[in-house]
Amino acid sequence: MLAWLVDERKIEPHIPVFDKSERTDGTFSRNDFTYDADADAEADVYVCPAGKTLQKYRRPFAAPRTGPPKDDTVRYRASKRDCDVCPLKPRCCPGAPARKVPRSIHEAARDKARAIAKTETYVVSRRERKKVEMLFAHLKRILRLDRLRLRGPCGARDEFLLATTAQNLRKLAKLVAAPAPT
Repeated sequence: MLAWLVDERKIEPHIPVFDKSERTDGTFSRNDFTYDADADAEADVYVCPAGKTLQKYRRPFAAPRTGPPKDDTVRYRASKRDCDVCPLKPRCCPGAPARKVPRSIHEAARDKARAIAKTETYVVSRRERKKVEMLFAHLKRILRLDRLRLRGPCGARDEFLLATTAQNLRKLAKLVAAPAPT
């Protein structure tokens, strides 16, 4: 969905990106590896903290795949010869013969969303969006608009119009100051 927003619709995504690549066991996470995407397909590699490259993994003796992978993830793998002599192996891949790093085929869109999340406009848009989302949450919980009871698009429109009218009347009642008791 994020790639569709960024690539096809050309929309800046002001939404958080859920990232589960951080490790908690003290070993290197994916962020410690540098991704090097060049114009040619040969330079599409990760570089480990020791300076060695991780190439795209292809199954041996398999026919080359022409489309994207089935799970939308490309796996990069280091050479076992490089990892065996590396002084950083205990912090990189202590339980495996070589390091493997997965990368989504939509990672460019995720990177763009992460970059936008570090800007001031993102903070402002999150604050403004909370105001609108709270109104929808109020509609669903308090005014019980969790499901529509009238049939068809006209019924849904009418029911939503009534619910938002009730919400606006409640808001208006709070804005009108009650007269002081005498």
